[in-house]
Amino acid sequence: MAVRRLAPKELQPASFAFSEENLAWAKGQIAKYPEGRQASAVIPILWRAQEQANGWISEAAIRVVADMLAMPYIRVLEVATFYTQFQLQPVGKKAHIQVCGTTPCQLRGSDALFDVCRHRIHHDPFQISADGDFSWEEVECLGACVNAPMVLIGNDTYEDLTKDSFGKLLDGFASGNPAKPGPQNGRQFSAPIGGITTLKSNGASKTAKPAKEPVLADAEAKMPGAAANTQERPAPKPPAGDATGKKGKKGKTS
Repeated sequence: MAVRRLAPKELQPASFAFSEENLAWAKGQIAKYPEGRQASAVIPILWRAQEQANGWISEAAIRVVADMLAMPYIRVLEVATFYTQFQLQPVGKKAHIQVCGTTPCQLRGSDALFDVCRHRIHHDPFQISADGDFSWEEVECLGACVNAPMVLIGNDTYEDLTKDSFGKLLDGFASGNPAKPGPQNGRQFSAPIGGITTLKSNGASKTAKPAKEPVLADAEAKMPGAAANTQERPAPKPPAGDATGKKGKKGKTS
């Protein structure tokens, strides 16, 4: 993972201001939290600022958000530089691709996806393609390991990728017709691509099965039986004998 820093001064805009619509939305987010806890809204408001500013967060936007939430600038900067969902320099106009490079994706062929990015977008991450449409970076686990390899573009994940299907995915973004998010090999979510492999038979078992209790509806509560109100008590033990073990003439303890 690269060190995350703000874009150089020459790329920074002079100012930032929310649109009227986004400002009203941000105030609505702040209102969800009690007085003195407005800082809890920092992540969604930063995200809206990024969406408004063509996919990246400028220093001016960080300062505006900090003032809005009465937070020190450094605290908002810490949030923006910690989470890889926030881009700290200009990105491609049509798509910024975050390629997962963690072990499951590597084992499933993410190196081929990196090769596509280097040859089609730019050799180095965080650089914009010649046409200005694309940029890319490597990130840590994006949480779809069972569908590896995969990428995150905007809010959506595209999974089960190969070199060819990833190229077609970029073609779709370039033409303005992006593919449907999710697996790109035809399977449903994380289900086996060839269909189910177990529990395929509904035939009756040869051995008799115990009768099943009727299925209860969600609104019905299963009432406890009489045994639930019976408290089991241990049987009383007989009194212990004399510890010395001595007995009197009539067999009683002396």
